[in-house]
Amino acid sequence: MRVTELALFHVHVPLRRKVRHASAERETSDNLIVRTTLQNGIVGYGEGVPRSYVTGETIDEAFEQLLHTDFAGQLTAPASFEKAVGVACRLELWQPRPDPRGCYGNAARCAVELSLLDAYGKHFSQPLSAATQLAPDAGPICQSADWVRYSGAITAASKKREFLAAIVARVVGFHDVKVKVGVNGQDDGRRLRRIRRIVGRRMRVRVDANEAWRPDELPDRIREMEPHQIVSIEQPVKHEHVAALANVRGRFGIPIMHDESLCSLKDAETAIEQGTCDLFNIRLSKCGGFVNSVRIAALAHRHGLGYQLGCQVGETGLLSAAGRHFATSVAGIQFLEGSYDRHLLAEQLTNEDVTFGYGGRAPALKGTGLGVSVNPAALVHATRREERIQLA
Repeated sequence: MRVTELALFHVHVPLRRKVRHASAERETSDNLIVRTTLQNGIVGYGEGVPRSYVTGETIDEAFEQLLHTDFAGQLTAPASFEKAVGVACRLELWQPRPDPRGCYGNAARCAVELSLLDAYGKHFSQPLSAATQLAPDAGPICQSADWVRYSGAITAASKKREFLAAIVARVVGFHDVKVKVGVNGQDDGRRLRRIRRIVGRRMRVRVDANEAWRPDELPDRIREMEPHQIVSIEQPVKHEHVAALANVRGRFGIPIMHDESLCSLKDAETAIEQGTCDLFNIRLSKCGGFVNSVRIAALAHRHGLGYQLGCQVGETGLLSAAGRHFATSVAGIQFLEGSYDRHLLAEQLTNEDVTFGYGGRAPALKGTGLGVSVNPAALVHATRREERIQLA
């Protein structure tokens, strides 16, 4: 069953509130939605969230890359879902410039891959989660969980919002919470002290600096956080300084996690070779899709590193659903982020609500493909640009 068309949509997603961290501040998100249509009329949807400060691509550059890619030579007619996963795994996009890290265009690649696996999952009556056991070297990390538990987040907002977010995290029963740190003008030590007093000592608290610090100041920043029982520090320095973390890692009692420095299999291999971190923050869009993300998790497992499944601000129900399939089929995830849909998005694209429930709990998704459907009227309303790629 061949692909006859890829439709590209630039959707503008408004947020319920402003989200702020050391690298950016946003009230909206510009996302890429891809719709794959098969010969028999089955359609599948995928999503990517281009971020220039993460994978180097903007929404306009994502369109340019996809419009220049030779899909006709790659999208063969698979005879099974396993073959469809193989097609997705080998998918390569046109590259306008050298890409030594292998991450430029990963948001665009994720959107296409998910749309293919959603369409072929429906065609072959398979859920997206079935792709985990078909990914290379994934055997040791495969599982089948009935439910998962997401963590909360406290952004670099005002003291009032910080207080309310900490109260909510405790009242609704989160086991984990991530705190954004490193914003100019904020005293992170005092913030963490206030937050720890509210959430209590039992909740696991980790921090995300979003590349805020210089390597020379990192030891002092870590010492500042040690009294507050922090379980990990995410991306403390800019990617160009990440090699310096090899000299810091292990000197203190707080594990270091890569995020902006973990956008591809190449990044993962480099981090392992240089010994610069203890954990990977895997996010489907920045890591190039579902299969690549599974492969990164499997690589971390083989080398004794931990990993979490993260998300990007502004993901709609499509990426939330893909993340749910990942979380329920990949074992060993230390922290889980995502499915903020109803709590963060002012408008929903999917008919189904995949927002996590009390305490961050959320069930495995049933059904084939992503297990969710797109509301056509909502997609039209959110779309700012649309392009079609005809393949047959």
